[in-house]
Amino acid sequence: MLSGIYEFLDGIFGPLIQSHSPVVVITIAGIILGAFFTLLNYVLVDQEKVKMLQKKSKEFQKKYREAQKAKDEKQLKKLQKEQMELMKLQSEVMKDTTLKVTLLTLPVFWIFWGWLKRWYIEVGIVKAPFNFFLFDWFHRMYHSALPANELGYLGWYMLTSMAVGYILRKLLDMG
Repeated sequence: MLSGIYEFLDGIFGPLIQSHSPVVVITIAGIILGAFFTLLNYVLVDQEKVKMLQKKSKEFQKKYREAQKAKDEKQLKKLQKEQMELMKLQSEVMKDTTLKVTLLTLPVFWIFWGWLKRWYIEVGIVKAPFNFFLFDWFHRMYHSALPANELGYLGWYMLTSMAVGYILRKLLDMG
């Protein structure tokens, strides 16, 4: 089944891969998928509920710090009840996010990642002028033999898609 999907992706993106450098291809993939996943999250998750949760969390943290500072045991007990309600709301939002978004995006990510792996396994996509500890950490995490000054396709893809996602979340006021 995956081989058919990979052949389909080869047919669509193969010419791009063969005519451009790996950094260009992975950057484009990161932009496309980062935007897709962020927009999917925007559409499927109740953004008003997320914003309300963020606001309530900030208010709770402020009240809790003030009660701790004042050593107000009565207020701290009252805040424990409020914290339980807040945790219930957080759980609800997380369930929405996990069920709606993750179940749709994870298969797309794994398929695309597996497909890119066929083209770019152990290929240095970007090189730093020095050994960079984050690159090295990433290599150890994924058992890569790349040197500590190079980042492979997965690392570059993740950095690119995270940057695009961050920018889009700010533009869409997703918090």
